[in-house]
Amino acid sequence: MKASELRDKDQAALTKELNELLKAQFSLRMQIATQQLSNTSQLKKVRRDIARVKTVINSKGAL
Repeated sequence: MKASELRDKDQAALTKELNELLKAQFSLRMQIATQQLSNTSQLKKVRRDIARVKTVINSKGAL
C-alpha cells in the first residue's frame, strides 16, 4: 500500500483501513505466539502500513 493511495481516501475509509490493519497485526502476533507463522516479515509490513495510515490521518487532521 502506498501513501499516495491513502491520501486519496477520505477519513472514514482511512479509519476502516486502520482497524483492518490492527486486526491483521493481532492475528499475526497470535500466529507467532503459537508458532504457526513461517513468514515473520509480514508483521513488519503490517506495522509499517499502520504507521503510514496513521501518518496520513494525522496530516489530514492538521489541514
